[in-house]
Amino acid sequence: MTVAPPPIVVACGAATDPGLRRALNEDSHIAAAPVFLVADGMGGHHAGEVASATVIDEFAQLVGRPSVALAEVRATLGRARQRVHALPAGDGASAGTTLSGVVVCDVDGTAYWLTLNVGDSRTYRFFEGELEQLSVDHTVVQELVAAGTLTVAAARTDSRRNVITRAIGADSESETDYWLVPAEQGDRILVCSDGLPDELEDDAIAAILGSVADPQEAATRLVHEAMLKGGRDNITAVVADAVTVHGSDGSRALDRTVPPAAPIEPPTDDDLDEDTRPRAMTGGARR
Repeated sequence: MTVAPPPIVVACGAATDPGLRRALNEDSHIAAAPVFLVADGMGGHHAGEVASATVIDEFAQLVGRPSVALAEVRATLGRARQRVHALPAGDGASAGTTLSGVVVCDVDGTAYWLTLNVGDSRTYRFFEGELEQLSVDHTVVQELVAAGTLTVAAARTDSRRNVITRAIGADSESETDYWLVPAEQGDRILVCSDGLPDELEDDAIAAILGSVADPQEAATRLVHEAMLKGGRDNITAVVADAVTVHGSDGSRALDRTVPPAAPIEPPTDDDLDEDTRPRAMTGGARR
């Protein structure tokens, strides 16, 4: 029996480092077809690293398939949420994590990057020299930028830049954003925790993605350069290259479906991680 090729043949690489100011790396990641994700744990003494590892462990069950449908991704995320919420006291209870990345998807014979995001980890696409951020940050400053009350430049140094409005866990039931991005041969996807863009401007990220051909070398270089710029937080980079795309129709359109934000309950621990902090939302209204 002939086995159909995967919609996207991917070459990938990944690198991670706790950074220069953190003893513990709360980032977790997976870079194995068809799943390329980064989770950035939060919660300080509530063991954010357990929450992020729990989510990635659930998605690891999808590795080895040629592609994954949206319904399967939603179901996997649902199980991951349940596992994080069920973490016992002293082993991740009340901790949370972000999640961002892509999963290879086939829709009616066309290859897509199924992109998902909750929190402030990021997913980018680099194609023909252009860097495009696919995900939308779920942060207070991003809301202000979208409202036109804060500039992008000012957002980089704003004291609220790491206060997130959605998370997995942390007593949250936040919605996840999903996008279907038509894949093309030559696509380079970058998934990273916020420790990378906090140190490197988009131009610097694009320069590395455009000049380092091997995805593993590119991921390692990105983390290294972020360390040189300060390495103030955990830093993780996953680079996934579309080597071959089957069934592409040549479209570059981006199908965005952005559900509304859901409430996040206020944290209860005085020692909550200062690098990534969920903020309270009351009655679903943004404060």
